[in-house]
Amino acid sequence: MQTTKDYQAIPGQYVVPSAPPSYEEATYSHPQYPPPQPGMEAKHMNTAAPYMIQPMPVHPPVAVQTVYVQQPVAFLDRPIQMCCPFCNRLTTTRLQYTSGALAWLSCGGLCLLGCGLGCCLIPFCIDSLRDVDHYCSNCHKLVGSYKRI
Repeated sequence: MQTTKDYQAIPGQYVVPSAPPSYEEATYSHPQYPPPQPGMEAKHMNTAAPYMIQPMPVHPPVAVQTVYVQQPVAFLDRPIQMCCPFCNRLTTTRLQYTSGALAWLSCGGLCLLGCGLGCCLIPFCIDSLRDVDHYCSNCHKLVGSYKRI
């Protein structure tokens, strides 16, 4: 087989070299990079350049979320002491009475019994027949309700 050194290449004709260039020929063929000196290859290959060191991966910080679990609160017809879910303060609830289903049923029952001239409105004045709304005494927000029926 003929090599490129055995004959001259004709212009416009592609000549296939017989063997690929060696590592040294391919790497140090540019005049800016001289070939390595004898004895320096081993030292150069065994040590890594300082810019080749990869930094350790940085993990994102872990977000910690504190969760306070509050026992279910049983709202009754009297004030209770609880931690407000809105302002997170320990407070005693303030009560407000509203007309609920029991007051309306009592009014209807009294009307059926013949108390139609205003006596049927008595259940709307009795707190033990009305529903109870519990409000925070600090931020004044509704925290719960007690329904009679």
